[in-house]
Amino acid sequence: MGTFKAIRIDKAEKGTTAALTQFDEAELMDGDVTVRVEWSALNYKDGLAVTGKAPVVRRFPMIAGIDLAGTVEQSSHPQWKAGDKVICTGWGMGETHLGAYAEKARVKGDWLVRLPQGMSARDAMAIGTAGFTAMLSVLALEKYGLTPKDGPVVVTGAAGGVGSVATAVLSKLGYHVIASTGRMAEAEYLRGLGAAEVIDRSELSGPAKPLARERWAGGIDSVGSTTLANLLSMTKYRGAIAACGLAAGMDLPSSVAPFILRGVCLLGIDSVMCPIELRKAAWTRLASDLDRGKLTEITHEIGLDGVIDAGARILAGQVRGRIVVKIL
Repeated sequence: MGTFKAIRIDKAEKGTTAALTQFDEAELMDGDVTVRVEWSALNYKDGLAVTGKAPVVRRFPMIAGIDLAGTVEQSSHPQWKAGDKVICTGWGMGETHLGAYAEKARVKGDWLVRLPQGMSARDAMAIGTAGFTAMLSVLALEKYGLTPKDGPVVVTGAAGGVGSVATAVLSKLGYHVIASTGRMAEAEYLRGLGAAEVIDRSELSGPAKPLARERWAGGIDSVGSTTLANLLSMTKYRGAIAACGLAAGMDLPSSVAPFILRGVCLLGIDSVMCPIELRKAAWTRLASDLDRGKLTEITHEIGLDGVIDAGARILAGQVRGRIVVKIL
């Protein structure tokens, strides 16, 4: 047993502290697979954890980080052996289970997904929970029955991680994508990802009417609150919105009107405890339906020593696309 580099979060007199430090391997939690972590990612939830802006972390000490990709070092799980390339996202990592911003992680083998053939560990983390959530949202809309011929789809928070991947995937699938952003300076970036239209988020930020003019057949929302309420009021008859985030808040100042007068459906998307078969399906689709060239364009790379600063920037809305974290 030795030590390894990790971003450790501890309880403080007021809130929490986060620091890059050495972590004792003997302190790793129970699990039947030990992974040598090669890449991780920065998600909105990671920003909340390392800054202490929300009570994401529920165990101390904690290693932050909800996503990892790497190589199995040791395994007593029948499905995995040393040398296997794996992905792990969610399952409480970085919240209740020691997470991914570390050179080693010990997890349950049942949490792991095999790295798709032809996808690098870096690419997997460029996708990460944000891109995985975007694909779960696409799958939910498809299961509902939405197709490109039904009309435009809207993506909120479009310049962020979820929104960037959602925009790229939906456009590749043939949808007319309306990208909503609070950063209109990113309009060309969003058009480069495939957005057909870019609108200012102010169009969705006022108090929502019970029903407004029908504008889209479906959408993916990572913002929540008033934005989601406006999306619902503007969704076409029998359309659907996949809700997967709460950057603007957990409240939903809406009414039942869109649901009972237009038959609109609100699809809840959870990436943390998502069943393993759905995870496999999502990663398979990400391998085929996400343009790697566009993925490269939306991705920036940092080291472990840059995570805490980047966590503050993602909460401030200053991060475009995806940030990957090089671990080893």
